[in-house]
Amino acid sequence: AFEPASVEKMAFPLPDKPSIAVLPFVNMSGDPKQEYFSDGLTDQIISGLSKLADLFVIARNSTFTYKGKAVKVQKIAEDLGVKYILEGSVQKSADRIRITTQLIDATTGHHIWSERYDRDLEDIFDIQDDITMEIMKAMRVELRGDQARMWSKHETTNLEAYEKYFKGVGIFRRFTKGDNAQARQILEEAIALDPQFGAAYAMVGWSHFFDARFGWTESRVKSAKMAFKYAQKALEIDDTIDYAHTLLSAVYLVKRQHEKAVAAAEHALTLNPNGAHEYNTLAGMVGCSGRWEDSIIYAKKAIRLDPFPTITAFHWLGRAYFMTGQYDEAILTFKKLL
Repeated sequence: AFEPASVEKMAFPLPDKPSIAVLPFVNMSGDPKQEYFSDGLTDQIISGLSKLADLFVIARNSTFTYKGKAVKVQKIAEDLGVKYILEGSVQKSADRIRITTQLIDATTGHHIWSERYDRDLEDIFDIQDDITMEIMKAMRVELRGDQARMWSKHETTNLEAYEKYFKGVGIFRRFTKGDNAQARQILEEAIALDPQFGAAYAMVGWSHFFDARFGWTESRVKSAKMAFKYAQKALEIDDTIDYAHTLLSAVYLVKRQHEKAVAAAEHALTLNPNGAHEYNTLAGMVGCSGRWEDSIIYAKKAIRLDPFPTITAFHWLGRAYFMTGQYDEAILTFKKLL
């Protein structure tokens, strides 16, 4: 037990559904090069929980701001406006893995579930499922209908491809020209190991889109076409990959096909109702379609799910305020962006 978080001090009102922040799992392997695995496992747990409409799940971007920092659980809950906090650690060897987890009710100061898994590394997929299911049980959330179908899917069962995916995504998130190219190479290696790895195709597509978006390529047009190609391939394999739909949406916007851009972004949200990135994308799509009032609504929802957001969220919110004549709010928002 510990001193509970103060609901009155929370930066946001508690949602009307169970709310959770999954903190980055601590790498206990003694090898900094294994950091990608603990981060990747955290990502997968957040992704699995985010698909559930009956939960409110804080985005990875915000929870990872606490990585490596000694911050009390109650402070994190107050910063993010959530009731539950999940924390854990990972110790990985060549063929074994040990994972410890604990779920905390920050508003009471009590641990409500904990578990330790000491298994073969190839059991990682079952462990992920078990952790997510136990969290749902503790928060009294049930899988229903299509959510059960989407949640039970695994992008791959090839462990080597899975590890390469973790590495590739981790490097991709550094957002530099060189890292973008290196990430794509590693993700393509994951595809070579498992040609049906839809998520890897989607991330390769995003790397091509970033080349086009930031001018990291000799031909922006060619890179945008490659992004579209890989998004389509990902969805041929698995049409429930939300970030493949947001990629399609981004490419449609570049092509000035606004209705298709909005439709793809909206569909991504049906697949990931807790997607801060998806709300952010939709804010941009409806805004560029002329619906700037709606853009404000979606941008604010993105920021609520990601209280320490990327600059893109402030970009769309600031632009929407500007386009609706709310200049003071626009200035304050752009100052936050800067």
